Formats: sequence, structure tokens, C-alpha cells
Amino acid sequence: MRIGVLGGGQLGRMLALAGLPMGVEFTFLDPAPDACAAAVGRHLPAPYTDPTALAELARTCQRATYEFENVPVQAVRELARSVPVYPPPRALEVAQDRLAEKRFFRSLGIPTPEFAAVDSLAELEAAVEQVGLPAVLKTRRMGYDGKGQRVLREPRELQPAWEALGGDGLILEAFVPFRRELSVLAVRDRAGQMACYPVVQNHHEAGILRLSVAPAPGLDSALEQLAHDYARRVLHALSYVGVLCVEVFEVAGMLLANEMAPRVHNSGHWTIEGAWTSQFANHVRAVAGLPLGSAQARGWCAMVNLLGEQPDPVEVLQVPGTYYHWYGKAVRPGRKVGHVTVCADRLELLLERLEELRRRGLRVPPVPASTAPQP
Repeated sequence: MRIGVLGGGQLGRMLALAGLPMGVEFTFLDPAPDACAAAVGRHLPAPYTDPTALAELARTCQRATYEFENVPVQAVRELARSVPVYPPPRALEVAQDRLAEKRFFRSLGIPTPEFAAVDSLAELEAAVEQVGLPAVLKTRRMGYDGKGQRVLREPRELQPAWEALGGDGLILEAFVPFRRELSVLAVRDRAGQMACYPVVQNHHEAGILRLSVAPAPGLDSALEQLAHDYARRVLHALSYVGVLCVEVFEVAGMLLANEMAPRVHNSGHWTIEGAWTSQFANHVRAVAGLPLGSAQARGWCAMVNLLGEQPDPVEVLQVPGTYYHWYGKAVRPGRKVGHVTVCADRLELLLERLEELRRRGLRVPPVPASTAPQP
């Protein structure tokens, strides 16, 4: 079987690395001439909406998926006319619009921070009256890794933020004094069978994920079950096929949904070594119609993103239980170019190994037992 993938970045690359041992081959449609997934599959260098490239993908592939949530929905719908595409286009459509996403969560009984649509400066002022300050003003579309958003603390900041984000098509969200950021990854196959990975604790810097720890230390079992329930509600409502990530805030013993990603996710990279079946293998299995594998963790695991740096693999790999992943991308400041995974059978040992990586020069954020963001 050959799976067509819209997007040819590191997520597509890792999908292929998981799928090739199962006899699944891959074709990547990506406009970048140096798409890093091209090393492990066929590459069609063309815009996502290019009709000739989409036709070629449909002609040569038996299934299709996407690894980038900003792929144009119209391209996915066009492809779906000729070949099954998973996850369904509806999932992408919801996830691409923060306002639609928040309304979708609430329609399923999943709580979110307070929010309001903003399409004019007057609506922004009214939204601040409704939501209060501090708050976060975001673009409804195309924002990721901290892009397209401004924190508002005082009324005088409204107009500059409005102008900086381009005016209409915005959403104002209440600033959440969360204890920590969590994410839950789950997978659903075409028959409706589901599997959930352990909830993950995440640490971001400047809106970019730096560190994930799985399972989330000290998470109450009732909250973990609630997070899994949120994911299952979304999977069921969308007749979803593949891996889904739902990011949540832990706030005063509650979980508030922040956003979802209809694809394999950065906070699930630990599953390659840390779970019985990685998120990438399970996504391929779901799309290809193969039985899902176990989503259970093998022990404790941490994933450190490499952002604009290429550490010496000799230094990294001298630490026991450590794995080095390089994506084959050009190094630029702030760019995700690889990740390091650390595994252990005890949380204390995991923390010791992370500290050893710090001593060897790897930029490893501290594992926060509790984080309280300052507005």
C-alpha cells in the first residue's frame, strides 16, 4: 500500500519511518524543494492546491492523510473525491479556525476558557468587557508555535494588538492561570476502535514546545480519565480516523480544552521509544486499515525539542536510555530540527538523566511540578 501525505516535514518523515517496516510506502506533496520527508519517500514538489499534483497523488496512492494542520481544506476535499483521506476533512476544518474549534468543544460538553469573536476594534473593546483582562488576542487561523497572538494586560494595548494581528478574524480568550499544560493523544480506526496514550505534561517557551514528560507526574487518575473522555468525544463526533491530540490546561482540579491538532503531534514524539506502539505507527495502522497497537507506556519518558541547535550526538548518547532524532533540516534560530528522547523505569531516574544531559550541554528546561504563568 502507498499512502499520500499532504506535507513533507518531520512528522511525515516519522510516519514513513514507522510505516516502511509494515510494507507501507509514502508519497509527500509539499511545496518546499528541500522537504525533509523526501529522504524516506517520493516527493511531489508543488503547491498543496496544485490540481496536477493532487491528481497524481490520488492516482498512485490508496489512502491519504496530512501532517500539517494548515494544509488548505479545499485541497483535502479535492483529494477525498478520489481517494479515502483520514482524518476526515471536517476535522481539519474545525481545527483551522480557533472560534469554530472552541464552539465545537463546547457543543460536546468540553469546557474551554471564556472567549469572544472579534471582527472590529469595537468588538474587541466589547469582548474585553465580557472576557476581562488579562486576555490573549489571537488570529483565528494560521497561528501555531506561539505565532499570531498577543497578551493584553491593559486597555491601552488593545489598538496596537488589533493592528499588529491584522484586524478582523480574531478571537479573544481569557488568560488562564493554569497549574500546567497537558496533552492527550488518542487514535481511532475505521471500525471505531480507540486507544488513548498516557496524558503528557508539556513545557513551552515563547509558545513553542520545549519539553514533554510522560506520563504527566502526579496527575490524578480522575483527571486522566476525563482527558481521555474529552479525546474520545472528539474522535466519535468527527467519525475520526487516525491520531488526534487535544491540548488542555489543568486549572484548580479541572481540565479546560485549549486546542486540538488533527494529526500526529510534537508532544507524542516520546511514543517512538516510550510506548508499545508509537503514535506514528498507530496513525499508519488506522489510515491503512490495520489493527491498532497498544498505546500503553513502557515506563517514564521525556522528549526535548532541539530548536535551532545541533548538539553533539556523542555527548547525548552517552547518557543511558537516551535516543537522538535528527530531521535532516537546515539549522535556523528557533526551528525544530530534531528531538532527544530519554527513557527510564522510574521518574527519579528520568530526572537524573535529564540533569546529566544538561551537564553535557543540552538545553533542557527544568521539569516543572507546577507552573503558574504570569500575565
